[in-house]
Amino acid sequence: MALLTESAWSTKIYSNGWSAGGGEASPVIEPATGNRLGEVGTATAEDVTRAARTAAQAQEAWAALPYTERAKVLRRAGDLWYEHIDEIRDWLMRESGKIPPTCDFEVHLVAEEHYQAAALPALPYGNLLPSELPRLSWSEKVPVGVVGVIAPFNFPAILASRSVAPALALGNAVILKPDPRTAVCGGFTLARIFEEAGLPPGVFHVLPGGVATGEALVREPGVGVISFTGSTAAGRRVAELAGTVLKRVHLELGGNSALVVLDDADLASAVSAGAWGSFLHQGQICMTTGRHLVHASVYDEYVDRIAEKATHLPVGDPATGQVALGPIIDERQRDKVHSLVTSTVDAGAKLAAGGTYEGLFYKPTVLAEVAPGMPAYANEVFGPVAPVVRFSSLDEAAKLAADSEYGLSLGILTGDVSKGLALARRIPTGIVHINDQTVNDEASVPFGGIRASGTGSRFGGPAANIDAFTETRWVTLRGDIAPYPF
Repeated sequence: MALLTESAWSTKIYSNGWSAGGGEASPVIEPATGNRLGEVGTATAEDVTRAARTAAQAQEAWAALPYTERAKVLRRAGDLWYEHIDEIRDWLMRESGKIPPTCDFEVHLVAEEHYQAAALPALPYGNLLPSELPRLSWSEKVPVGVVGVIAPFNFPAILASRSVAPALALGNAVILKPDPRTAVCGGFTLARIFEEAGLPPGVFHVLPGGVATGEALVREPGVGVISFTGSTAAGRRVAELAGTVLKRVHLELGGNSALVVLDDADLASAVSAGAWGSFLHQGQICMTTGRHLVHASVYDEYVDRIAEKATHLPVGDPATGQVALGPIIDERQRDKVHSLVTSTVDAGAKLAAGGTYEGLFYKPTVLAEVAPGMPAYANEVFGPVAPVVRFSSLDEAAKLAADSEYGLSLGILTGDVSKGLALARRIPTGIVHINDQTVNDEASVPFGGIRASGTGSRFGGPAANIDAFTETRWVTLRGDIAPYPF
């Protein structure tokens, strides 16, 4: 039986069942072809308020279930992602522009997010505390109530699930606002999976929409916590709005991650890792390798090799051919990428490969002789672009890598892992990989950045998820009413 029958979700939102949203229907466009795949409904501020009210009512019964029942729903949901992988792969490929292996990785990681979340309800949820008074004192973790999740287009199912799954497992209701460009694979797929897994009605809502819908979700008083993944500029706006209503917000934002190639690194392997880090999913990943810092002694050879590799990576429609790169998500993003490339060349960089496009298919691009401050070096490109900068000493490498407003991921390639680890300790980031590129993710690890990359490790691992989606309450108990002198 099909999971995503269009007649169920066409022009709809998901809020206590399938219904028409108050906003105008939004087209679902296949970026590789421009074909219209359908239409999704969009939500208004009024829809957000209604969803929050329904979610709050449903949450109490959901949280009161035996923890084994919540765990069972999450485990079943994880299984269903694998059972429907062919259908989900097709939607991820067509709606978000991924090549099939990347789609399979996304399904795998989403399933793992659900399996990891299924273990959370069985964990201890409090600590006994010492007290100087004759009483029992403890702290306990309790559900927030209703959690709002705002997820982007690039890995829509992963970046929604890593908040949705643990928040539900810990006894919360969830309102998800997916990017309307990927609302089917990043929103409605989750809704259908949870329907099939036995999640009670009203506990999970999917409200596609644009900026206005997101702002309404942040402002909604019935939503206790916001988990946002997206650009740094949008994250700053979310934080500002949340501050006006004193709402807790978790932000996973942009990056401009450095890959440092030392002079003792195996160059063939380094080039392969560097190409993967910059060109995977067209560079539309927060952890994408945005800056290649290469020792001067191997710089020219590294540029030649990665440019050669870029030239031979096939770009095209992942639904009709075996390609390495698919399309950029839309024209606006493509034009931003191209503007950063051309302005960097105008500033004195050398175009070693790429720099051209057909439709939304942007050629993997290598920029040589890049200097700090040039546009494609200083900014998050979010496209398949590899700017390469030379350095001559470890001190210079550390300074270059740390000289960014971002602090998400770092890769260091070297034949001496002790030297690599020592260098990493001089560069502030939330994630470090010695002898790997910058794009890595697993459901069980703490994930997050510092500086303009976000507010810390809020995703992955029991400790991060429990802190993110619960409140801490202090409780004391005495055998008799405490005596007072009044």
